[in-house]
Amino acid sequence: MLEENVLDNTECETDAPVGTALIYQAMDRQEPSQTHVAKEFPPPVENPAPAQRFVAPGSYRAPAADPKAAAPKKGGPAYFAFKRAFDIVFSAAVCAVLAVPVVAACVAIEIDSPGKPFFRQKRVGKGGKPIYIFKLRTMVSDAHEHPEKYMTPDQLAQWQREQKVDDDPRITRVGRFLRRTSLDELPQFINVLSGDLSVIGPRPVTLEETYEYGDARDEVLACKPGITGWWAATDRNESTWRSGQRQARELFYVRHQSLGLDTRVFVKTFKAMRRGK
Repeated sequence: MLEENVLDNTECETDAPVGTALIYQAMDRQEPSQTHVAKEFPPPVENPAPAQRFVAPGSYRAPAADPKAAAPKKGGPAYFAFKRAFDIVFSAAVCAVLAVPVVAACVAIEIDSPGKPFFRQKRVGKGGKPIYIFKLRTMVSDAHEHPEKYMTPDQLAQWQREQKVDDDPRITRVGRFLRRTSLDELPQFINVLSGDLSVIGPRPVTLEETYEYGDARDEVLACKPGITGWWAATDRNESTWRSGQRQARELFYVRHQSLGLDTRVFVKTFKAMRRGK
């Protein structure tokens, strides 16, 4: 099958390490029209490698966890038991309610673009375990075999690092609708039922992408990946591997996963879907 990628809280002292400031940055980006910033959610800081203006692959260095940070406390055994129960119940309900729309989407995909409507992607799960996640196809059938056929050199360079491109020319007409509504992610609820994914967690990435986490790689892989998460539900495409912001967002969730943070991610995800983002 072809592969396709779809996937803080304290005021920072001026003399604090930049990496630490990046993790405990704003839980929300403020809209340009806002004239004030909530005390507990200061605006994002600059990237963690200002001298180089980007983070080289594999060079990310995570700050030490700060137990005194004004951020959610990581949940205990009761939280993880509740989270698994929620994953099962919610995913089963989604699969039952949206079975018909998924079938309709499959028909539309095959009419719009030659190729199978479903595909699976090889990713890395909890503990480094290889997993395969399922999605609805939103790109042309040879999108990953021959990206150079559709992209400019600049787009190709961006895709090779980030695995996503602004205004990706490989996306089909039906695919744009599926992505805008997040319907292409629905088959991943099968992965949640099987236990490979959670509804909420760091986005599952390729083996190569796991090294973008630098010295935080093992820490992030100790958490079960999810369909949506803190990075995916906040600034997503604006937070890249290159800037170091994506690593920081995902690591923040890993260190502070809790019922309160999951609820916030859940609400923000639906808001992002409603906005077509």
